[in-house]
Formats: sequence, structure tokens, C-alpha cells
Amino acid sequence: MKHLNKILVAVMMVMGLSSHAQDSNNPWAIAFGVNAVDTKAGAEGGHNWLDRHFSQPFAVKDNWNILPSVSYLSVSRYVGDNFSFGLSGTVNKIDKFVTFAPEPASVMHDSRGYIVTNPGDLMYYGVDATIKYSFMNLIKSKVIDPSLSVGGGYTFFGDSSFGTFNPGAGLTFWFTDNVGLELATRYKKAFGDRTEGNVDFATPDAPSLFQHTAGLIFKFGGKDTDGDGIYDKDDACPEVAGLKEFNGCPDTDGDGIQDSADECPNDFGLAALNGCPDTDGDGVADKNDACPTVFGLAALNGCPDADGDGVADKDDKCPTVAGPKENGGCPWPDTDGDGVADKDDDCPTVAGPASNRGCPEVTTEALDNLKIQARAIYFNSGKATFKVGDVPARLDAMANILKNYPNAKFSVEGHTDSDGSDAFNQTLSEDRANVVREALLERGIKGENLNAVGFGEGSPVETNKTAAGKAKNRRTEVILQK
Repeated sequence: MKHLNKILVAVMMVMGLSSHAQDSNNPWAIAFGVNAVDTKAGAEGGHNWLDRHFSQPFAVKDNWNILPSVSYLSVSRYVGDNFSFGLSGTVNKIDKFVTFAPEPASVMHDSRGYIVTNPGDLMYYGVDATIKYSFMNLIKSKVIDPSLSVGGGYTFFGDSSFGTFNPGAGLTFWFTDNVGLELATRYKKAFGDRTEGNVDFATPDAPSLFQHTAGLIFKFGGKDTDGDGIYDKDDACPEVAGLKEFNGCPDTDGDGIQDSADECPNDFGLAALNGCPDTDGDGVADKNDACPTVFGLAALNGCPDADGDGVADKDDKCPTVAGPKENGGCPWPDTDGDGVADKDDDCPTVAGPASNRGCPEVTTEALDNLKIQARAIYFNSGKATFKVGDVPARLDAMANILKNYPNAKFSVEGHTDSDGSDAFNQTLSEDRANVVREALLERGIKGENLNAVGFGEGSPVETNKTAAGKAKNRRTEVILQK
């Protein structure tokens, strides 16, 4: 492991400039593992070029030099168009050096004339730059990644050193998007004479060789701010987690329409309605539907029109009978617009509920006002005549109140003080009630809606022991008949 120091130093020097990463999402990659050196390719002689280089490519036990530890490290960067550039460092120990000795030979050799010797403690170091082309995109695979490469480097072989030209090939199997098993081989064609050091055999030229590597590769360097698995450079919404099919943008309600194009991003909806729901299925989005839970017509903002008269049921005063819009959807007019047609409206010009046949209900406020006005009409003692004062104004005010309730039935009640006999006071109270009734009839109140009754001296509102009290007891009341 101590030999890795030289490799790590060389790799770190060029880490910012080099790489053979696999894609643009994670431009950086680092790989490490073991390497094997086969010197048979550099053995001079041999029967022919193919014999020297490929006669025994997998003679692992006989020809391969393998250091039983992590013995190579590479750092790489993707540069575009399936190309990557990187630097690698390797270390090994040569204990199987292959040479060629033509027959007869003074040493033992195999039947093809190759001799394998152990040169002793001969260390191997290599630093190589590589340009690699990946075929993974061309074959449309996400697992199998074949490649070809070319490059050059420098080899330290014992006490000697020399440059090399390195064509090669590789095959990577990706377990995940970022982790894989990398297998590679390269032929390292040596240039320059090899200076003999502590090697005790004649090898006048720098030895060419095959070097094979196997190890793990890890891709990294991609930025994914929102953590949605889509890298920022391809993410249309890099700060908000989203879906791959929407280039990283979210679809909060899961309706298949990304939020930026969804008019109702928090409610599951329909594509035809720009992502908005349509609860009643009438083709009008709920947000635009005035009747979202009842199937209706688009022309009426999603509301139904049972009688087909063009007036939505919710606005139609006669929803089951067709009528013109100006009549509120009824075939007959409704002058006061209270929902009761004039033909059924006892008060066609005054709005009121249908429960009261279109007439307004008499309010407590109106009754209180009637009481105030009626009690302010004072009579002369012992007579059914009005005292001088604002009586006409009081009667006008009472008539105006009663006109607001044209179908309500009222009773004018007459009362006296205690002066005189009971019989006299009874007759006097009736006369006073009739005087007020006649005055109201003259002001337009219908006779059938107003009667008169006397109560004599039996219902005083003040004491009869004082003149002021007696004056208040000589009065009339206007009471609503139930």
C-alpha cells in the first residue's frame, strides 16, 4: 500500500482538469481496484505479431502480474458528446517477465519459445491520461456501458522510465445511476530504449505490455437542490421538489397537471378544465360554477334550468313553469318582485313572503309606532270629538303605516276615563273608535281591513284620580288581529 502515495499525488495534481466520468448530470467519477500487467506483448521475437500479442491473452497464472491490494486509482470528468477525459495511476510488482528465446535455448522455455522469468523486486508505476468514448447512449442502455479509449502515459519500470501510447477498451456494469463495476484493458505501446538497472536479463527496448483493471466506479458532482432526483441543470423548478415527467416541477394535487399550468393546484381536477374539479360533471369547473353540486348548463354558470326558460332555477321564481326573464321566469308578472305572481299576490306592489300571500308581515316596530300615534290622539271629555292639536298629522302617520300591510286586519279600540256611568262610557268608547276608523277610511284604508270596538272605562293606562291621567285614558288603540 505504501506504493500508492506516488499514484495519489499524481492524481490529485490533475483532479481539477481531468476525468472519465459517465454523463453530464454527475460529471465527476472516481474509480479504484486492482490491475494486472502482462509483459508478453513486449516480448521481442515470436513467430509473428499476432502470436506475440494475442496467443495467450488470458494466461493469468503464467503471465499476469497482480498486486493483491488496491493498485489503481482514476479520476475523470465528462466533457460532452459521450466523451470523457481522465487520469489514472497504477502500481504493480513484476515477478513474471516474458521474453522470447528462439530454439535452441540454454534455458527452459515453452513450446512456442517464450520464457517467463522473475526479475526480482521490480516495481511498476504508471501515470496515464485517457480520452474515452462511451457507447451506452448509442445502445440505449442504462446498465451496460461499453467504451473505447486512447491516450498516453509514462511508465516507471524498475530503474527505467519511458512513454507509452495506450489504445484500449472497457465495459462497465452500472448497479445504480452512480455506482458500477468497471472492467478495462489497454495496450501500452512503449517508446524509447529501456535503461537496464537491477534487471539481470537483456531487454534492450522499453517493454510494451497489456494492462488490465477491475474495480468500482462512483459518479458524483451533480447538484439537486430540491432533492427530487432531477439535477438542477435539467430541473425547471430546481428549488421545489417535483416529478421527472414535469422536468422537476411539482403536481401538488396529483392530477397529472403540473402546478404552473394548473388553475387549481391544490384540488384534483381534469385536464380539460386546466386541472380544476367539476363535482357535478356538467363541464363547468367548480370555481366558476354557481351551482357546483348540481348538474347545470354552461350558459347559466353551471346551474340547472328545469323549465328551460333561460332563467336558472336558483333565480327562477317559477322554476317548474317557463316564463320570460322579465317576469322572473314566471309566465305572469310579479310587479313587486317578491316571488309571488301578481295573480296570487294580495299585495302586488309591496313585496312580501309567499306565506303571507305576497304581503309583508307586520313588524313589531310598526305596531309600536301605531300605538304611539293612536295614543297621541286626545278627545274632549265626555265627547267623541278631537281636541285641537296635531291630530290630522297623527292620523296621516297611522294611515301610512297601515297602507304597508294591505291584507292585514286591524281593530280600532276606543277607551274612556271613569267619569260617567258604565253604559255611557261604553257607548262613548265605541263612538270614539268609529271616529278614528272613519278618519282612516278617508285616508285610503280599506274598510274590510279595519273594524271598531269600544271597551268603555275598563282598560285605563293611567290613574283616573288626576286630570292628566284621565286625559290619557280618553284614547284609542290600533291592534293587529291575529
